[in-house]
Amino acid sequence: MQDAASDRWLAGGWLDAAQACPSPNCNARPPAVAVELVVIHSISLPPGQFGGDAIEHLFTNRLDLGGHPYFERLRGLALSSHFVIGRNGELKQFVGGDERAWHAGRSVWRGRENCNDFSIGIELEGLEGRAFAPPQYTALLELLPALARRYPIRGIAGHEHVAPMRKADPGAGFEWRRLAEMLRWPREYFPAGVTGAG
Repeated sequence: MQDAASDRWLAGGWLDAAQACPSPNCNARPPAVAVELVVIHSISLPPGQFGGDAIEHLFTNRLDLGGHPYFERLRGLALSSHFVIGRNGELKQFVGGDERAWHAGRSVWRGRENCNDFSIGIELEGLEGRAFAPPQYTALLELLPALARRYPIRGIAGHEHVAPMRKADPGAGFEWRRLAEMLRWPREYFPAGVTGAG
């Protein structure tokens, strides 16, 4: 997935390189609204535990609420993200990029509310405040340019930046400066301060 020729996008914005795990937790984007933002999240279920299928089951409404005491607080939630990147760099896709995944909730980016309308959500398996694994950055370095070749991406932010009073992910363990150096996207695409340049 290093160049445009190797991007294989299927109908609806499904990336051939990702394992498809369709989620019902999505709907149509508003008419004529372009995908201009990527929102980075972090998730682990139960918190701090990696591996297993709990994230996939949560996003596909198949989570066994009795499987762990923490899961009971997720009862009734209908959540999804477009992509999930595991600790080993494995890429799964739950919602086609052309549709609206339910990942950001109440959110604002540069004065625009309802980020779900115009964003792609990427969940990194991890815990806010802790470091993410090198294969996850490698996967991001492949996925983000592929997204930018399909959609008119003009920004990338963490959930903590678009919903600062509610969320704190991906948190201090996410290396924004490293990502910016690898991507070489314009500095103004990133939240103020995260690249070390104000």
